[in-house]
Formats: sequence, structure tokens, C-alpha cells
Amino acid sequence: MKKIILLSLMLLLVLAGCGQTNEGNDNSTAPNNEKEEVTLKVASLIPPMTEILDLVKPKLAEEGINLEVVVLSDNVQPNSALAAGEVDANFFQHVPYMEEFNRNNDAELVPVTPIYFANYGVYAKEYKSMEELPEGAVIAIANDVSNIDRSLALLAQHNVITLKEKTGPYYTQADIIENPKNYKLEELDLLMLARMYDDADAVVMTPAYAAPLGLTPKSDALLTEGSDNDFGITLVARKDNVDWEPIQKLAKAMTSEEVRQFLEENYDETAIPAF
Repeated sequence: MKKIILLSLMLLLVLAGCGQTNEGNDNSTAPNNEKEEVTLKVASLIPPMTEILDLVKPKLAEEGINLEVVVLSDNVQPNSALAAGEVDANFFQHVPYMEEFNRNNDAELVPVTPIYFANYGVYAKEYKSMEELPEGAVIAIANDVSNIDRSLALLAQHNVITLKEKTGPYYTQADIIENPKNYKLEELDLLMLARMYDDADAVVMTPAYAAPLGLTPKSDALLTEGSDNDFGITLVARKDNVDWEPIQKLAKAMTSEEVRQFLEENYDETAIPAF
């Protein structure tokens, strides 16, 4: 009888041990409801671009996306980094600028969605209107082909110059057919424009470069572009990743009502929502 009782107890212990082992296995193989975090790298340059990205970070974090903003120092690096796969997207440029990069670098960058219009304007330190600019005045403009086109179009929009009918993708100075006051258009690197405010008679630039000088399109520009154009600052990706879910979620967050309110409350006429 003692042997039977002892064997019974041993059997119970073995069964209990098996139960604990199975329970442990069940816990270790239970499905994990938490999504694995994905890092999304986006190259950018200056506010309000970087501020918009920082604004949407918490929303993306709720969806398991770690948005890493890579701040670069010039307007070439973001596209080079994106084309090389060093970042997943960038946010600093308009589509014509992107298209020119593609042509020159055999790249396949593609627009995701426009976010805001950077209201291009003409600024002058010594003059209050275009009419005051003297004969032969020097007007500084950006030297990349897409922004040469944009600057010329702005001046033509306000009848400062007259351009012939566009036959290629961009206007160049060779397309000027009338320049009544013989303005000299000096082409400079985009990042040099703000520095020319003291030296040139006028400068054509975006609010991002005018703002550090304390200038806004609404209060200080002699001429402005508005939003009737193709130069919205756009979230850009590559052809091979544009449909990736984290990028699409970023696009959705960047075109939210929260971003719209942020732009309207903080940037007024300098960054006009494009959505």
C-alpha cells in the first residue's frame, strides 16, 4: 500500500511539472500585440520644415514609427542622401527642383504630397516699392534652374519683365524679351540670398531665408507670388519606397488639421497650407 501511495504521489508531481512546463511554453509563444518599432529617416533643412516634422513625431510614435529628422546644411545633400538610400524621404523642396535633380543624377525621386507654399517674394533694404528701384538695379536670384524659372516667372507676373513663350521645362534669362529698366539679375547660390540683402538692390527669396532677417511677405515684400503655382514645399520619397506604409502615414500626419492650424497660427502668409 505504501508503494502504491508513493507511486501515486510521484505521478502527480510529474503531471504537475508537465503542466507548468506547458504553461511556460504557452506564455513564451503567445502573440505579441505590440508592433515592432520602425525607424523612418527624413532629411530636412530649416524651419518651418523641421518644426512640422517635430510636430508630427508623437502621432507617428503612437503607430510604432520612430521619426528621425536628419537636419542637413545645404540644399543638395537631402536629395543625394535620399537617392543613396541614406534616408527614406526628404522635406525641403518643390517638385521642379526635384525633377531637375532627377535629370542631372539619373535618380528616381518622386513627390508624395505637397505640404505648404513658401510665398516667394522680392525684398529690398533701401526701397519701398518696385517703382523706386533705379535703372540698372541689381536683383539677386537663386542660381539653380528651377528657381531661376520661378524668379523670372514672379517678375513677369508683376510686369517687371516680359518673357517669351516657354518652350522648355524652365525659363532662363535668355527668355527675357523686355526689361524696361535694364535690371541686372545676378544668379547666386540659394543659401547666399539672405546675405545679399545688404549688397544687392533687391533679392528674390522664400520666407525661410527672409525670416532670419526679420522680413515677411505680408509686411515687407515688394512683390509676392501667392499660391497659384507649382512650387509647393513637398514631402519626397523614392520610386521604390513611396508606397511604404510609414511614409504614407507620415504624409497623412503632415496634412492633418493640426499641421494646418500650426502653419496658420505661426506662419500666417509665409507658409500657406497646400492641402
